[in-house]
Amino acid sequence: MRDELKNWSAWLFLTIVTLGLVSCSRSSDCFREDVFCAALVTDTQGIDDHGMNQDVWAGLEQAKADGVVRRVEYIESIDSRDYEKNINYFVDLGFDVIFTVGAGMDDETLRAADLKPDSVFVGMDQPQSESRPNLIPVTFPEDRMGFLAGALAARITETQIVGAVCETSGIDSQWRYCEGFRAGVAFVNELEEKDVKVLVSYRDDGDREKLFLDEAWGHDTALGLIHRGADVIFASGGVTGEGALRAAAEAGIHSIGSESGSGGVTSVLGDASFEVQKILRLVAEGKTVEAQPGRIRYMPLGPKLPENLTREMDMLLATLMNGEVKTGVKFEKP
Repeated sequence: MRDELKNWSAWLFLTIVTLGLVSCSRSSDCFREDVFCAALVTDTQGIDDHGMNQDVWAGLEQAKADGVVRRVEYIESIDSRDYEKNINYFVDLGFDVIFTVGAGMDDETLRAADLKPDSVFVGMDQPQSESRPNLIPVTFPEDRMGFLAGALAARITETQIVGAVCETSGIDSQWRYCEGFRAGVAFVNELEEKDVKVLVSYRDDGDREKLFLDEAWGHDTALGLIHRGADVIFASGGVTGEGALRAAAEAGIHSIGSESGSGGVTSVLGDASFEVQKILRLVAEGKTVEAQPGRIRYMPLGPKLPENLTREMDMLLATLMNGEVKTGVKFEKP
């Protein structure tokens, strides 16, 4: 009997300690007015996606290093069913600003903004049809990014054939990327009296379960375009796009990506880190932040390209952003 009581006492002690540890881990100083906290809920591609999730987290870390925010954290969503739970986790800890990533999380972000008015929600790459006072949607002009990539492709091709591999055209952002690419090639054709042919492939008949994850399709589709003469490949669509870039690398031809760390020549992408830092500064100062298109940038060009091409890219980017050059691509697919 004494041994049983001893075992029971030990079990009770461990339970109390465990509950205490859980309680401590859930405690938060983010409820204090003098402590500014910001968090990221990733989509299912995770923090190391070489894309939006990674760039947003870089912006949060830089904001902390600059003293704009005291505490930053993130949660990786394993499944789309985790989105609401992960958002609420940070709400319950009193985080002031919560970033979510991707159009797949727009419903959960809007719902959280309705139910949790004391927190500010920032939907990165999330065009919202409805506005809320505590919801900041950030979108990037994919048509301009694709346009810049298309113009570059038309300038560096030797076969006068370029290709684009994109996720399904049913996702408006992907459609804007690739139609922007087509428009950028047409722009150079008209400007320089060239006749560069554009081959564009969308993953319109693919498995929905492999959305943004179909590396094999991206790889094989890019190979098909290369066999048709394309010597520059533009790729967009997460892991699907990475497959296309891998095929271009294997074939020894130029490639242009749409995410950080991707693309043999360059990557054209939304400057999420910049937008995150800007928003956090404004929110910390108590200023109103309105929805607006985010800034875009391109990664440094490879050493094989001449300097004058870099200058041309800078000039074209500036004219795209100030509206002097227009892509002609509509916001939604007709």
